[in-house]
Amino acid sequence: MLYDALVAESRRNDSLDDVRLAALDRVRWLVDLLERQRTEFRQSMGPEHRRFEAAGAATQAEIDGRLASCADEEGRAAVLCLVLAACFDDTSLWQYEAEIGPLISRVRGWTPDEAAVLLLRTTEYDMGFWFADSLGLVLNVADQLDADGRRAVVPWLRHAHTELMDTTVEARLRASLAQRLRTLLASVDEAHIPEDLIPADAPWASSLSDRAKTSPTPELAGFVRHLASLSGPRPAQRWRRTCLELADAAAARDLVADVLRALAEDDPLCSRRSGAHTGWIGDSFHYHYVVHQNDGDLARGVVWAAALTGGPAAVPHLGALALRTGGRGTGVSQDLKLAGAAINALAETGDPASLEALWRLRSRIKHRALRKQLDTALVTAAGRQGITAGQLIERSVPDHGLAPDGSLERELGGHRVRVAIEEAATVRLTFTRPDGGMSRTAPAAVKDGFPDELQELKALAKEVRGTLSGERARVEALMSAGREWPYDEWCRYYRDHPVTGVLVRGLIWELQNTEDADAEWRAVAPMAEPPGRPDRVRLWHPIRASTDDVRAWRERLVVERLRQPFKQAFREIYLLTPAEEETGVYSNRFAAHIVHYLQLYALFKERGWQANFLGRHDGGYDGEARAEFGEGEWRACFHHEPATDDDGGYAPEHAATDQVRFERRDGRRWREVPLAQVPPLVFSEAMRDVDLFVGVTSIAADPDWTDRGEDRYAAYWRTATFGALTASAGVRREVLERILPRLKIAGRCSLDGRFLIVRGDLRTYKIHLGSANILMEPDDAYLCIVPSRGKGDGKVFLPFEDERLSLILSKAFLLAADTKITDETILRQIKRGAR
Repeated sequence: MLYDALVAESRRNDSLDDVRLAALDRVRWLVDLLERQRTEFRQSMGPEHRRFEAAGAATQAEIDGRLASCADEEGRAAVLCLVLAACFDDTSLWQYEAEIGPLISRVRGWTPDEAAVLLLRTTEYDMGFWFADSLGLVLNVADQLDADGRRAVVPWLRHAHTELMDTTVEARLRASLAQRLRTLLASVDEAHIPEDLIPADAPWASSLSDRAKTSPTPELAGFVRHLASLSGPRPAQRWRRTCLELADAAAARDLVADVLRALAEDDPLCSRRSGAHTGWIGDSFHYHYVVHQNDGDLARGVVWAAALTGGPAAVPHLGALALRTGGRGTGVSQDLKLAGAAINALAETGDPASLEALWRLRSRIKHRALRKQLDTALVTAAGRQGITAGQLIERSVPDHGLAPDGSLERELGGHRVRVAIEEAATVRLTFTRPDGGMSRTAPAAVKDGFPDELQELKALAKEVRGTLSGERARVEALMSAGREWPYDEWCRYYRDHPVTGVLVRGLIWELQNTEDADAEWRAVAPMAEPPGRPDRVRLWHPIRASTDDVRAWRERLVVERLRQPFKQAFREIYLLTPAEEETGVYSNRFAAHIVHYLQLYALFKERGWQANFLGRHDGGYDGEARAEFGEGEWRACFHHEPATDDDGGYAPEHAATDQVRFERRDGRRWREVPLAQVPPLVFSEAMRDVDLFVGVTSIAADPDWTDRGEDRYAAYWRTATFGALTASAGVRREVLERILPRLKIAGRCSLDGRFLIVRGDLRTYKIHLGSANILMEPDDAYLCIVPSRGKGDGKVFLPFEDERLSLILSKAFLLAADTKITDETILRQIKRGAR
């Protein structure tokens, strides 16, 4: 019988046995009804299931009616009976939640012993969500006890808190229940801090733990409990005000500053010694982490408390913590919540140094979610200073202590050490000896005599490289913005900045004087002083210039050997075509190409596009890469999918390209718009990126493709590899028209439509200006030349970086002197059909 089984199960030989047995005896009728219900449930699985289902419904109705009429004493006994029976026979407490919840909320007069029975029985049931749900119901009982009653159940409340923190429960639910338990415990002893609230073996919490042990006070306990109550990424204003009050009451400002420093710098926890930081990671995986997931709320509370109380002193530690837990290659497992808290806290310190810290994080953190938080943090910081996000970004670019020309010099033991940005592309560390000799390697006197200073300068050079790279990408992104600056503001944050200025001085800018009668925009050469006193400045784009002006600028760059930090004067222009006007909302200009997928995905990341990963998983059959343009007001979407019949492994080897569509920001949402409504600058810059993706990753650019024999993509390769020129290939042709006459092989080269023709002594060669692949006259035989992995020698001046153009020129120089070729694989191909 169920009654006898429950009686036997309820005996624990503790002080609560009498309470359990009395409850079961008081509601013997309920035990009998539960037994009947279980029998009917088992019978409903048989052939006469309909009859027994009806009987079960009748029994449930009888139980509900009897429970509804229970007075307080009988109702409390019924709750204890249901809790004891719910876990019996491996059934779940969830089975009687519909009966237990209303009873607990209705009946009154709970005794401490009854609450203790419920707490103990609940903690025996540790099945994640259901444990948490049952604990929530039982805490409603503890809430009804008076101060003496709560004091009597303190051991069971503490036990419940320990079990809760040691059970896999959804984070928000655990935080809510833990806060309720801590409030109950604090109502009995204001100075009490639950033993498991501060992790005993975590290096970052050692100073907090020591203070709690040596100097326990109600003020400190209240402060710690408040820190652990923060479960969201950003605290409410009320939490912040209370935090400041409690920190001062506990004299804990220096304490949280020390804990923040430990989070950012001290040794991490090891999974082998301290266990996994989260329940879903197995014990066999070895790694390091900063904070266990059960201690995440406390750690994030410390981060915000340190930011609110520490001011400028907290900024470097917040930045270091965000990078440590949000970046890659830091030696610890990522903790996105902790990194996000540090990022958000940085934005609200109000200290100017936080802007530089956020900027550095923006160039080093690649995780998509954290980058969104960084963007939000920058907007928040901008709002606090009354400026736009764009103004904030440009004003927060670090100068690294460099001089206006982008250099820094120090004397170390008679040697002059120089860190300098060269040609807007390279950051070099050079050493000048006392005799005037120069080298790029550190002399022994510097290595041995000033190791710390040398390491500091090397670290500085690395930081400058990161800033320079980020600024190059940011300034180039302004090509789609059409943004204008007051002249004085532009001079301060662009032209005269030690890092940004090196880039700016290599670009073409347009100036406007609003006092002039025509108020026209006038383009100014790189590094030239502007005429008069302009009022406004904007970045020059060839799409706004006449054909003659574009041609003149391109000729000037080549003649004066001016190398731009990115392609500006020779930038490709993409205008809306009649076919795109016909399709309306999408472009098929770059559709139906076969590309190397992993190379394409890597290029998405390099160019700042966000894309889902294709593969044999849910959502992996439709690819969409997205990027924002026009300072975040517009978004381009490039669709792609696994190539037909591509049966690769975890990811497809090849992908097929599809449509390009555009969206406009509408509050927090994006709305698709017709192509005709997209600003020309945005459309051109987005399509330029897509052209780059296809041109670089297409199998048409793969010189080894013909070695694959019969292939399902062979027809596409033959068509695309020597097909019509894209806009970028057209720009290469125009550059070659200008630089070929200046080359020593000029007499052997000419341009003919899609090809650079090179006349060698053995054969004449046609190099395609798009794919860089080669045909040999007179029979158009294919010549396979695989480029080396290293960069070219850079002997030919180019006004911008273009790997494909450099490859074409290197092949041209090789083939113009084909009698000097020593590579047998190339010679065999040339001589096979030579006359």
